[in-house]
Amino acid sequence: MNTQYNRISANAEAVKEKLEKAAEIAVKVEIPDDIPHGDMPGDKIEIGESHIAKAKTIFPHLVKELKEKMAANPYSRAVVAVCGGSGVGKSEIASLLSYLLEQAGIGSYTMSGDNYPHRIPMYNDAERLHVFREGGIRRMVDDGVINAENVAKVQEWQKAEDDANAAHAETDTWFKSYLAGGREALNNYLGTPKETDFEEVDQIMKAFKDGADTLFLKRMVRDEASLWYDGVDMSGKQVLIVEWTHGNSDYMSQVDIPVLLNSTPAETLEHRRSRNRDGKLDSPFTMMVLELEQNKLVDQARKAKIIITKAGEVINYDEFKKLYNI
Repeated sequence: MNTQYNRISANAEAVKEKLEKAAEIAVKVEIPDDIPHGDMPGDKIEIGESHIAKAKTIFPHLVKELKEKMAANPYSRAVVAVCGGSGVGKSEIASLLSYLLEQAGIGSYTMSGDNYPHRIPMYNDAERLHVFREGGIRRMVDDGVINAENVAKVQEWQKAEDDANAAHAETDTWFKSYLAGGREALNNYLGTPKETDFEEVDQIMKAFKDGADTLFLKRMVRDEASLWYDGVDMSGKQVLIVEWTHGNSDYMSQVDIPVLLNSTPAETLEHRRSRNRDGKLDSPFTMMVLELEQNKLVDQARKAKIIITKAGEVINYDEFKKLYNI
């Protein structure tokens, strides 16, 4: 028992010393073209100068937070969540932060939260659309605006994948019921345990902070026959970085340092276009999803330890609230 205590204590002192020098080391680090990145199979990251600048801006603030959190953990470990809209650069910046930590001698692993929905991407996209449409039809019933003519119009717009288009309500006012019901149902699905296994992610983070030498991490790709777990060696890791839109969710309790990359839905959409994500990127339904996700990020921002703007400026929560007139 004493031997174990001495080993843990010595490790804590070593980590503390490395953290003291980490920010200074990071300033001088040259970033190579190909660095290790998150564990989402097939995910592409394209690191640009803006990503590097943001990561190096965030890093000293992160180190300051890590000093406190790692000192309080018996294994000198901490969990960092890099969160933001689905195309704001989480993968790139999380990978850079992890690389900078490694260069400072602090072992770090980048985990993708996108591996933990209950359904593979194509089925989850279909479930989102089904939830929206079912909620819309039910609201039409509740509001007394359902009839054969209106249903025929809705079905026509659904076939055209245009049934989330608010412009239809300008000529067909009853359509407001469909939109309101669908939007509410979709909001109650996105970023909740109905969509994602938050409990599993929380358990993984807790196991890491409890000193686990190996974590079995889920791998999910884009077809139903490709789902597996990899045993990942964590024996030399002190920081687990989770890059994920929902990394600051209230459904998790084990994140120590949430880092919010702020962006507007329009900025998120532009980045998604550059990465060739699935689906009709600028459809009214996609824009609704991005808007609802953004609203959740804004609601959760109060918990973020570090907030950085699209322009690369670190701001506090009071400054963040002014951006959104909260």
